[in-house]
Amino acid sequence: MRRLGRTVGVVGHGTWQLGADWGSVDADDARGTLDAALDAGVNFLDTADVYGDGRSERFCGDLVSRHPGASVLIATKMGRRVEQLPENYNRDAFLAWNDRSRENLGSERIDLVQLHCPPSEVIADDAVFDALDEMVSAGRMRAYGVSVETCAQALAAIARPNVAAVQIILNCFRMKPLEEVLPAALEAGVGIIGRVPLASGLLSGRYDEHTTFGPDDHRNFNRHGEEFDVGETFAGVPFDVGLAAVRELRQLVDPDVPLAKFAIRWVIDQPGTSVVIPGARNPEQARQNAAAADLPPLSDHQLAGVADVYDRLIRPHVHDRW
Repeated sequence: MRRLGRTVGVVGHGTWQLGADWGSVDADDARGTLDAALDAGVNFLDTADVYGDGRSERFCGDLVSRHPGASVLIATKMGRRVEQLPENYNRDAFLAWNDRSRENLGSERIDLVQLHCPPSEVIADDAVFDALDEMVSAGRMRAYGVSVETCAQALAAIARPNVAAVQIILNCFRMKPLEEVLPAALEAGVGIIGRVPLASGLLSGRYDEHTTFGPDDHRNFNRHGEEFDVGETFAGVPFDVGLAAVRELRQLVDPDVPLAKFAIRWVIDQPGTSVVIPGARNPEQARQNAAAADLPPLSDHQLAGVADVYDRLIRPHVHDRW
């Protein structure tokens, strides 16, 4: 358990899969997956208004309504339902987006609202954060944060006085945030939400050169950033390079530990991480993700091994890009 406004389990649950862009997940499976996560001790859910155009938010709201006694912190995001121009991030838009999310979630006050990977100019705009402060004061949300693509954006967000959390890609294939972002967040008292911990499933170890993905799965249609930042798909690592790196990482993992649990534990072990948000498409995946918190911390040998694989195979493809 760690602090993010209030106490949360260090393994949360990302719900992009339950909205869109990961192949079809029917309503019963989505509800079952969230129920399994809750039963496994997860009390932090991350969603967004753009995931299935509100579908994911509605599933999260439904979970809370079906389990009224559960203490669940829900974080949503706003901003990706419009053309990504700085002028589209304005007070009137924020109020409209917030109204829609509150309706989807069935909540008058949202625990955490994050700007959803906005242009860098948005993070530099004082008026944006004045509007967000006003929304907190009005009781529309308890806190706000910024989900980012780059370390430079993360540092700019951390420097904002009332930002509660920064969400950033953090996994064995994306280690640059360890250099400056996590130390800066620790010093500033800003939470870090680590997303894409399994590199879109690459770090589950379940894929090989023959794996294919459906036409409605971003791991098929966004391999080169055709629809959104390529860093969101396989963490920006070329698929063949990722497979080679996974084969080396397997040698660091105890035989009875799934690679996915190892990869999630790696994120947990990074000083400054508040919560990591793996996604799941079915109840068993949700349970396995949550169980990563029960693994002992990785050894110095394992941590050094991950860093070595990153430096030799992964760093040239991602380190200077994000």
